[in-house]
Amino acid sequence: MKNIIDIAKSCGLKEEELIQFGTTKAKINLNVLDRLKNKNNGKYILVTAITPTPLGEGKTTTTLGLTQALGSVHGKNVIACIRQPSMAPTFNIKGGGTGGGKSLAVPVHEINLGLTGDIHAIGAAHNLAMAALDTRMWHETRQTDEQLKSRGIERRLNINPETIIWNRVVDVCDRSLREISVGNNDNSLKDGSPSPVFPRKTQFDLTVASELMAILALSVDLPDLRERIGRAVIAQSHGGEAVTLEDLKVAGAVSALLVDALKPTLVQSAEAQPVIVHTGPFANIAHGNSSIIADKIALKLADYVVTEAGFAADMGMEKFFNIKCRYSGLKPDLVVLVATIRSLKSHGGGPKVLPGRIDPVYTSENLELLQKGLANLKAHISNAKKYGVEVVVAINRFASDTDKEIQMTRDFAIECGALDAVSTTHFADGGKGAGDLAELVIKASEMKSDFKFLYELDLPIKQKIEIIAKEMYGAGDVSYSEEAEQQIKDFTSLGFSGLPICMVKTPLSLSHDPNLKGVPTGFTLPITEVRASVGAGFIYPLTGSISTMPGLATKPSFMDIDINTQTGEILGIEH
Repeated sequence: MKNIIDIAKSCGLKEEELIQFGTTKAKINLNVLDRLKNKNNGKYILVTAITPTPLGEGKTTTTLGLTQALGSVHGKNVIACIRQPSMAPTFNIKGGGTGGGKSLAVPVHEINLGLTGDIHAIGAAHNLAMAALDTRMWHETRQTDEQLKSRGIERRLNINPETIIWNRVVDVCDRSLREISVGNNDNSLKDGSPSPVFPRKTQFDLTVASELMAILALSVDLPDLRERIGRAVIAQSHGGEAVTLEDLKVAGAVSALLVDALKPTLVQSAEAQPVIVHTGPFANIAHGNSSIIADKIALKLADYVVTEAGFAADMGMEKFFNIKCRYSGLKPDLVVLVATIRSLKSHGGGPKVLPGRIDPVYTSENLELLQKGLANLKAHISNAKKYGVEVVVAINRFASDTDKEIQMTRDFAIECGALDAVSTTHFADGGKGAGDLAELVIKASEMKSDFKFLYELDLPIKQKIEIIAKEMYGAGDVSYSEEAEQQIKDFTSLGFSGLPICMVKTPLSLSHDPNLKGVPTGFTLPITEVRASVGAGFIYPLTGSISTMPGLATKPSFMDIDINTQTGEILGIEH
């Protein structure tokens, strides 16, 4: 690795604009945006994918391989923007989130194990807010109005514990925390009567599912961060009014914990291109993109910025366009859609893909199965083009993929409206393995895009949900539980209906059912619950059964992680 000061200078950053963490990483001060405000933006390239198998299709690896190819092969001034990996999947099945093979963000271990502490800061800030909430309820049930006022509490919030929408968070998968009880020692009042608040049932979420993570990712500057935190709704009163972090008088302290977390972190690729790592919201339970601030800084510094949206195009890409681009004001120049022969075969009816058990059908030529699965690629190309942005397809090639399979996929992609499709071998070959893709991206990004949103914000909540369900997923109809119906009415009466929609569903199918492969159509999308992240700025409907606290596998990745006691080197993190 090069010294991080040299990486910074290579992209136009000054040493005084950095806060160094040793020689391999540094935070970027936000005042760089003031210095560069009159500079034109570079090209804005979004990497997304077809519907993946549980093993993923290599979006991060492609993002970094493309970045290396633009820099090392074509000599372009380029920066990659990626999300910070959560330690939850790092210690579970998925492993690290820094790319793979020879297309990596480095230092791998530091990025995967906390980096500069942003996720830890979010966890502390979030749990402080939850402590403030429970404490406020505890005191309000035990003190008179006069007693509260004497302690600086001007009004009762009368929080209804049944309306609390935040849970405590931790950055580790732990199924034991899916249902817990808090306040078990506070279950009676001074006169011995039962407490109306405690004990109460709740649960833990992953830290990356915190609304504060989404707020950090969508804030455009420090004043915007503070305002979003203040308006974040954590519960409702018994009278139906929204209770915010500002109402709890904890918004300032929460903001103080996140001042440094708002600054993105600069690292480098395996071939010494600048990489900015910032925020890590999941794409199935949040909007799944790195931060607006990281992209804004990168676009002022580089001629090409390659950023990645989580999961498939129906998930991360849709949210990138309809949520992130609305708040950033930025418009993408091109979509790079990652596909693998393996995933296309699975959509054609191939057997289930599981870690460590790859059926021979995926490692031998099968044009018939591939032909059947190509419809999924067509659906995602069509979805991207609905936003007025051109698409190129990156076929992330495995060693067992044949030339005939690659050619069939390329021909089909062009027939479906992609500008072109090329195979890449960046996992094995680094930047040179994505050289053809980079050449295609350079040409395609010069074409004029006519970017547009999928829906207008002033539409009713239900209508926005149904546009996404039918246009992006192929649903025939949408159904709502009684609870969801009431929640939509409540959010509308509270004035939240003008927010964009952040759908919560499985990434393993275009539908809500992970078992429906290919391109399911005509199904009814069930909305089981609807929640609001008012501070982040979106409504999020839940479909099917999505857990915000995954469990650890039988043999999770942490079993293979250890240290070299002589050198201090960390061993066994998958990438």
